Amino acid sequence: MKDLLCDQFQAAVGECLIRHRSVLDVLAKLQEAGARTNRAITKAVTQCGCIRIEAGKQQIPPDATLQEARSYMSTHLSGQLCEQCREIVEAELGNTLFYLAALCNQFDLNLYDVLLKEHKKLVALGVFNFT
Repeated sequence: MKDLLCDQFQAAVGECLIRHRSVLDVLAKLQEAGARTNRAITKAVTQCGCIRIEAGKQQIPPDATLQEARSYMSTHLSGQLCEQCREIVEAELGNTLFYLAALCNQFDLNLYDVLLKEHKKLVALGVFNFT
């Protein structure tokens, strides 16, 4: 079912993308969508204030195992996105997905297959993936 939704989404992107058919346009739009996502999150911090970023050096004890390291790592986030900021961030992430699917279309790649391969790699490598 989920693969069907992913395939339907990718097909819909192929039908909707008219103006930006060039791979250069798609690459630029994908990068722009990522930048707009960053900007939406930045505005949630600096203009709305619904979330805060409190960053510092990650403190991992030298004797911690790789599995234990996760419990010492921080996201540096506090608070939660308010409804308005959540909607904006979701919309920008949606645009990013749109242009990612468009890029897959450009190279005759199936978005679901790309996702599935990445998932298999993550499951196989686990914490050794280092993402």
